[in-house]
Amino acid sequence: MIRKAVKGSVIANLLAENPIDDYEALDFEFPDEYINEVGNDAEGPNDVWEMYFDGAVNLASNGIGAVLVALDGRHFPIAVKLRFDCTNNIVEYEAYVSGLQASIEMKIKKLEVYRDSALIIYQVKGEWQTKDPKLILYQKYLPELIKKFKEISFTHLSQDKNHLLTP
Repeated sequence: MIRKAVKGSVIANLLAENPIDDYEALDFEFPDEYINEVGNDAEGPNDVWEMYFDGAVNLASNGIGAVLVALDGRHFPIAVKLRFDCTNNIVEYEAYVSGLQASIEMKIKKLEVYRDSALIIYQVKGEWQTKDPKLILYQKYLPELIKKFKEISFTHLSQDKNHLLTP
């Protein structure tokens, strides 16, 4: 017999030999399930979250990361390994999109976005144009995400000030 089968039969035998007389079925209704969600429903003047993002391309693989910083200082990291070939700029946009999507899922309404890549920040602000056809697709998708926020701002940081994602 394999080990899992032995463990399973031992547990089954134990339960059969020791029945529970006062068994009650579990109640799976959660009337207050909204209490357990991370959100930003009670909005105030200082309820702005921060997001930092970065991407990396190398010979081994491509990956992205973002960190959402809550009002109380808690950090919510996001990391994704990309399984397709892409350029540095595409990886940056993927990181940006993933961070925004996570923010939307967490019901964050006010967000300050920081990045040490001038290209992404200024293209998103509309101050620089996107010429790469692959990046234009991201430019068309981003406004759909951005309009889901009550307030959103984009700030370019110098690399030495991007302390959350710079090693």
